[in-house]
Amino acid sequence: MVNSRGKDDESQTASKEGGKKPISRSNLRELMEESFQHLREGDVVRGTVVAVTDSHVVVDIGFKSEGLVPRSEFTDRDGKLTVKPGDEVDVLVERFDPMVGELRLSRERAARMRVWEVLEAAYKQGSPVRGRVLERVKGGLAVDIGVRAFLPGSLVDLRPSRRLEDYAGEEIEARIINFDRRRANVVLSRKALLEEAIASQKERTLTTLEEGTVVTGTVKNITDYGVFIDLGGIDGLLHVTDISWGRVGHPSEYFKVGDEVKVVVLHIDRDKERVSLGYRQRFEDPWSHVEARYPIGKKISGKVTNVVDYGAFVALEEGVEGLIHVSEMSWTKKVKNPKAVLRPGQEVEVVVTEVDVDRRRLSLSLRQAEPNPWEDFAARHRVGTKVRGVVRNLTEFGAFVEIEPGVDGLVHVSDMAWTRRISHPSEVVQKGQEIEAIIIAMDTANQRISLSIKELLPNEWDQFANSHQVGDEVDGYVTNITDFGLFVELGPGVEGLCHISEVERRGEQPLSNLFQRGQRVRTRLIRLDLNEKRIGLSLRGIPQPEPEETEETLGEVPTAPETEAEEIAPAEVPEQSVNGDSDETEAAVEEES
Repeated sequence: MVNSRGKDDESQTASKEGGKKPISRSNLRELMEESFQHLREGDVVRGTVVAVTDSHVVVDIGFKSEGLVPRSEFTDRDGKLTVKPGDEVDVLVERFDPMVGELRLSRERAARMRVWEVLEAAYKQGSPVRGRVLERVKGGLAVDIGVRAFLPGSLVDLRPSRRLEDYAGEEIEARIINFDRRRANVVLSRKALLEEAIASQKERTLTTLEEGTVVTGTVKNITDYGVFIDLGGIDGLLHVTDISWGRVGHPSEYFKVGDEVKVVVLHIDRDKERVSLGYRQRFEDPWSHVEARYPIGKKISGKVTNVVDYGAFVALEEGVEGLIHVSEMSWTKKVKNPKAVLRPGQEVEVVVTEVDVDRRRLSLSLRQAEPNPWEDFAARHRVGTKVRGVVRNLTEFGAFVEIEPGVDGLVHVSDMAWTRRISHPSEVVQKGQEIEAIIIAMDTANQRISLSIKELLPNEWDQFANSHQVGDEVDGYVTNITDFGLFVELGPGVEGLCHISEVERRGEQPLSNLFQRGQRVRTRLIRLDLNEKRIGLSLRGIPQPEPEETEETLGEVPTAPETEAEEIAPAEVPEQSVNGDSDETEAAVEEES
């Protein structure tokens, strides 16, 4: 406070010098009351700094008396004075006494008052405010916007942040969403401003986006099925299938969060605010020249990218892959597990076997890049050649014989003997036995060779036919008795049928009462069919040998074969076919291989 007495002295001196009438004390009191009649405690007024003392700053607010403000209210954190005489400042009237001329002012309270007014106006208008984050507090952040305000953690960003302490010291912009001046309570939301900015940016982006155009965006998130790219207020999806023309294991192999990438707009749904993007569409489709670069039969090199149960995928170039089916991995082995043959990253040589550009498929062969042992074998052997091999496996319908490494042949049961009925191949050959056979059929394309053992054995039928003719009488032994006739063995492996109509008997007497198995009989040949290997016999008018003659000739009656003969019909065993074996044969071939 400046003493009013000094003022009076100055006024009186000035009056004397100017020749004016001096002012009395009563007149001075009236002037001071008049000057203070419009000033109230709590008002914020603008004044000018007129002097600075060790303890106060003197401020003239336009009245007869200057006011005093504590010097500490004009110093910074380092204790340095921030004002000088002549500066204009806002101050709040804390106390004044018109009678004694006392006027006490506060700059801090004036600043706070002004801040509250500005904040209230910003709250009502929805204007953003700026402030500095002070610290992390329970549930959010404390922010200095002129007063201490609270920013909830859920409203700091678009997505909840777990590291709110990282915002300490940062300057942020937010909107006041709750304002209570009486309780000095201010609540902020930074999220609201961000959402408004994004919504505005999204609208501008959707307006300018066009399908087919190339745009630049920032990788925002990476998932298993694709990449989300921020195009400016709106996220577009780059699906994993549109990243590369080739195989993509995971999108992270091509991008990382924060990358700036150029993409092609494939589709825009403005109603649902969805944008589909493409990355590979920026480059030429490698399949457009596949047919010319990889003709069928061409031998090429590639790298294995993936091995599955049914084969292996091989990359020939960026975006072009082919499949080696499991059946095309080896000439000599039936590969059941491709992983035992190939591994990812392995360099291989393959041959193109099929090209389908429309379905984007390339069929490759690993085995065709190597010499084919079957073709080599076929070049050195012909049908009718005798070969030697080892029995590797026995099935119900035949025996598999390894002729050379990787080359097997099949001896069907029907090719093991000329006339003998064979129930199982083990009756003729054993596993591991070395045998000789004749090639009777060869299919190199399907890798099948048919062998025959009986071709190396005497043909009992041919021998019998060469030494007998229709009308000859021959002796034989009853091997089986049926309701329709007798089966008679005429020689080793040669059997004929005497129909019941060709047997002399009384009435309807059954044959089992007239003959027994092993009994010697004399018959006449009435039919001889070498093609079907059938012999028809007759007992009519043929005198039968006496028992004594039988015993003298044979000494001992032979026992009948255990295998019962049936009515003349093809043997019920699987028939062998070079071009198409039964399912059982194929299954056995796979198991054997």
